Amino acid sequence: MKEASFWKSLDDGRVRCQLCPHRCLIDQGRRGICRIRENRGGRLYALTYGRPVSLAVDPVEKKPLFHVYPGSRIYSVGLAGCNLKCSFCQNYDISQSDPEEIRARDAPPETIVRNAKRTGSMGIAFTYNEPTISAEYSMDTFRLARDEGLFTCYVTNGYVNPGPAREIARYLDCANVDLKSSDRSFYSELCGAPKIEAVKEAIRIWNAAGVSLEITNLLIPGKNDSPGTIDGVIDFVMDLGEDTPLHFSRFHPAYRLTDVGPTPAATLEMAVHRARDRGLSYVYAGNLPGSRWENTLCPGCGSEVIQRLGFTLGEINLDEDNRCKSCGHPIRILGRPV
Repeated sequence: MKEASFWKSLDDGRVRCQLCPHRCLIDQGRRGICRIRENRGGRLYALTYGRPVSLAVDPVEKKPLFHVYPGSRIYSVGLAGCNLKCSFCQNYDISQSDPEEIRARDAPPETIVRNAKRTGSMGIAFTYNEPTISAEYSMDTFRLARDEGLFTCYVTNGYVNPGPAREIARYLDCANVDLKSSDRSFYSELCGAPKIEAVKEAIRIWNAAGVSLEITNLLIPGKNDSPGTIDGVIDFVMDLGEDTPLHFSRFHPAYRLTDVGPTPAATLEMAVHRARDRGLSYVYAGNLPGSRWENTLCPGCGSEVIQRLGFTLGEINLDEDNRCKSCGHPIRILGRPV
């Protein structure tokens, strides 16, 4: 437990959390929507600081990050809690639990960095649950990680206020942000988050700060997979830059949304083609093994510069400067393929 950042005290002993758009007003002894920030004696504390519930070494492609040290391993840190209530959450067992409900490990920032180095990981990702709600822990870890030559990563819903987003950006090298829809009602009804613009603003802040961004859009049949809704996501990503990678991901029934079937492959193919036709350079279909759209294609000549099968890399057709060997077109990648 550590005193939190991004809050203010009120005269009556309550505190106002200023980390995310919920701006929870928290009575003494109570917690915010995220379940992990508690008012104790008129001060706000981060209950999960140094207390991860999941530690693992993953392929960086699993995040998914296809343009950050392709083929490398990344040390993944997950904690309890989330500031959204997505009915389709894949990791609901930790994201929708109180810290006391899950067995945690004692792992201060120094331990995380040491473990990442020991396992041969090239970076550290705060992932599995929502990392911004544990910003104190991740930022302290990232300070140490950079001193050790490790890159830093968030896999995030992006539901964070502008001030904290700017502070986080100081320590963040890359992020995959889940832009769940371009429709405000989707966020309100399925995620418990009425302010979709907050997500877009956080993405813009990180993009302007030079964070290497990739965007994921999970397509749920009948919920956010109409051509117009997909085009709204594409238009937003185009505004970030045509070389911003966009992952359309296949939905599988989970948590409270089990009456909807998996996303048809044809829907993902449709979304990929719409994004490419509108000018995006790097578009992928996720959770669709064997698809051509797992591969990175050269925006110049269309050849496959990085081949993938799931999380495994195949042939890499890049020169030492990350240019296409066929036509010399530069390929946007942070670092070199491993």
